[in-house]
Amino acid sequence: MTESARSETRAALRQLLPVLLAVVPFGMVYGAIAVGAGLTLWQTMGFSATVYAGASQLAALQLIGLGAPVWSVLLAVVALNFRHVLYSASVGRHLTRFSAPQKAAAFFFLVDPVFGAAEARASGQKLTKTYYFVYGIVLYFGWLAATLAGAVFGAMIDDPRAYGLDFILPVYFLTLLMTFRYRSLFYPVALASAAASILVYVTIGPPWHVTIGGFAGIALAAFARPAGHSTGEGADG
Repeated sequence: MTESARSETRAALRQLLPVLLAVVPFGMVYGAIAVGAGLTLWQTMGFSATVYAGASQLAALQLIGLGAPVWSVLLAVVALNFRHVLYSASVGRHLTRFSAPQKAAAFFFLVDPVFGAAEARASGQKLTKTYYFVYGIVLYFGWLAATLAGAVFGAMIDDPRAYGLDFILPVYFLTLLMTFRYRSLFYPVALASAAASILVYVTIGPPWHVTIGGFAGIALAAFARPAGHSTGEGADG
């Protein structure tokens, strides 16, 4: 491994550590709830390994527990995960030196923390393959390990909310959002997205507030795009 690759690896692991502190308890909660809802250990792990989307996995479990039809479960998962189309469009600008298979793998690992880390990294320097995949792969296996721990030991936690575990991820996402506060139009875009999301939540209901809120912010950013805005540089490995 070259010195550059070692440096990128250290940077990815250093920035990932605080993220894992937030993700691991959430993964444990999912594992505990999934087994409690009647899934086997293999089903619980398979769900995390293939879907790999915590909020969508929990939403699907809730709907399945209510006896909802398959089409409504799929619709809820698509609605919650549709933001990843937006993530892919944004991060894809920085993957110009990734091969087609590497891009496919990169998009599989593209969850919320990876999106935030990739965009933050690309705003100051090149987003390398080493940094991206070390961050994404370690986070992925951290999620699987957390799911396994929750599935095995989750019975020991009677009520995750009593320990504030359900509040960890919202705080993390807020922190992630605020890392972009110095960018042009941050506050107008954030407020537009929040207002649209709240409006949809109280009128239509979840999970559409996630996707429509994101579209509202993107629309404002597109129409009010500052002069001289750059789309960024390509990435190399």
